[in-house]
Amino acid sequence: MFLDKKFEVTVIGSATKDVFLDITNKPIKLDGFTTGEAICFGLASKVAIDKMTFTSGGGGGNMAVTFARQGIKTACIASIADDFNGKEIVEELKSEGVNTDFFQHHNDSHTAYSCILVSEGGERTILSYKGEGQHFDVKNINFKDLKTDWLVLNNLGGHFDLLETAVNWAIANNVKLAMNPGNKELEHGIDKLKPLLKKFSIIIMNQEEAANLTGISYTDEKAIFKFMDEAVDGIFVMTKGPGGVSASDGKNIYSAGVPDSPVIERTGAGDAFCSGFVTEFIRSGDISKAIQFGTANASSVVMYYGGKEGILKKNGPGKWPLVEVSIMNI
Repeated sequence: MFLDKKFEVTVIGSATKDVFLDITNKPIKLDGFTTGEAICFGLASKVAIDKMTFTSGGGGGNMAVTFARQGIKTACIASIADDFNGKEIVEELKSEGVNTDFFQHHNDSHTAYSCILVSEGGERTILSYKGEGQHFDVKNINFKDLKTDWLVLNNLGGHFDLLETAVNWAIANNVKLAMNPGNKELEHGIDKLKPLLKKFSIIIMNQEEAANLTGISYTDEKAIFKFMDEAVDGIFVMTKGPGGVSASDGKNIYSAGVPDSPVIERTGAGDAFCSGFVTEFIRSGDISKAIQFGTANASSVVMYYGGKEGILKKNGPGKWPLVEVSIMNI
């Protein structure tokens, strides 16, 4: 039983079943969409699919697999249904060495499912069914029997009570905290989140999320870091897509680009970077090395369909190019 187990890392987040569909439709310029582009299909038409690939996904499961493949004793907490897809997710995580004893099982709906349309160049459009993932219930997490060195939070479905309880429990039990928040967590706003952010050792989000949370222009990176350095006592990491990544410990800004590597599709790249960063920081406490390993993990994941297949293994075959990290005093 899990009552006798002590984990190095426990991840709380989402777990989904995914299907990837390769499509030939070219994006078109169209006002009214956030990106200014859209994928369109003819109404009542039949659309040919070039390739179909089934995988499992979700930030919680993806991140847990990185830790487990790197030899870190890992547990994952997610919410699924007792259906075929939910059982497949559990069995897959177990085969990776991830403990799933704390999983929540509901039967109001189905396990979360995503249909991911992959366009030329690896860009994707995701049709997301949250299912049981939106029913995360903090009362059903047995915190009193959880023993872990690190608690890593991912997509919590916007449940602020779960976020607050997890953070307070971690602080009371000398557990270190890291988080890559989902959009629904960020929607609570900086005023509500700031007292909790102070307690994290590592906070990771992308540049668009950071700009929206702080209310600062997307292009004013210096102001974003100044704001987040005051809000976060630990390390703040901001990913910038093709622009690479920057991180601050309040004293220095660490920056790196991305290697020139082939891209099949980008789903799970953020999860791979975040879990890779936390993995290496746990091992070495070195921010530069953490950026390098997180980038290598993400660069490997985008070479495959889904968020798990390309995750690097400890002592795995091949050597990955390490990005150069520059360090600038604040």
